[in-house]
Amino acid sequence: MIQDILPKHFTNHYMEKSPEKESKIIGFRENLIFFREKEKKIEYLTYQDYTAICREFKKEVPFCRYLFSIDEEDYFLADVSFLENWNGFSFHRMFEIRSMRPMDAMLAGATAYHLYVWYRDNRFCGRCGAPLIHKKEMRALECEKCHNLVFPKIAPAVIVAVTDGNRILMTKYAGREYKRYALIAGFTEIGETAEQTVMREVMEEVGVKVKNIRYYKSQPWGFDSNLLLGYFAELDGDDTISMDEEELSVAEWVHYKDVPADSEGISLTREMMTKFRTEKEKEA
Repeated sequence: MIQDILPKHFTNHYMEKSPEKESKIIGFRENLIFFREKEKKIEYLTYQDYTAICREFKKEVPFCRYLFSIDEEDYFLADVSFLENWNGFSFHRMFEIRSMRPMDAMLAGATAYHLYVWYRDNRFCGRCGAPLIHKKEMRALECEKCHNLVFPKIAPAVIVAVTDGNRILMTKYAGREYKRYALIAGFTEIGETAEQTVMREVMEEVGVKVKNIRYYKSQPWGFDSNLLLGYFAELDGDDTISMDEEELSVAEWVHYKDVPADSEGISLTREMMTKFRTEKEKEA
């Protein structure tokens, strides 16, 4: 279950903080993340490692931005763009960390990436064009000229498990790196409730109507700056699928016995698929 894999002592409120020797340093180059991988395990640089790298490259140690804490470990964002590899550390695609462990390190990487993208994309005020500076007392950027405040971008999106008796409607994305089965998903538009998003996305992607929409659970998803809202819904009427081929490569009704096992154990989508299968197994 999602709540079982989230860090139990995750401190995400912002504070002005300096790294210590064993503090974790996470760095990115666009959609690449820097760490050392051994037997599918993630190891991030420590601040002591980072300062050693800077000395080796005859570079002044850049400023490290405090991100969050997990248990007793503090995580910081720092510039590693000048590196290619160091002592087994190298850049990896963000997608790769989905299958790596420990779970806290994987989730730390995804959440750090969410913040990295926000900091990267908000250097200047969208109102007047002046530089933004970080407020000391909160996670927000402020324009000193017009006092516009910019908070982290969080995009709400729905995940929908459409069911019909012993069947669940499963999909595969078109043109994406993720090739496994998924559920219908989409972003909430301006002026919509999440439940209206459910109905609209299901109709747009597979051309069916739904009823009895029930909220299940939410999950932060830093890979795409999202907050995922999971819903179950039942088919309402005709089960004929009319697939949006720009969004999907596959859309089909799958019997609960054929729902694949969750090999990752990290995503709300896979948890919902597994929940449907296990509940139907209990009924049988």
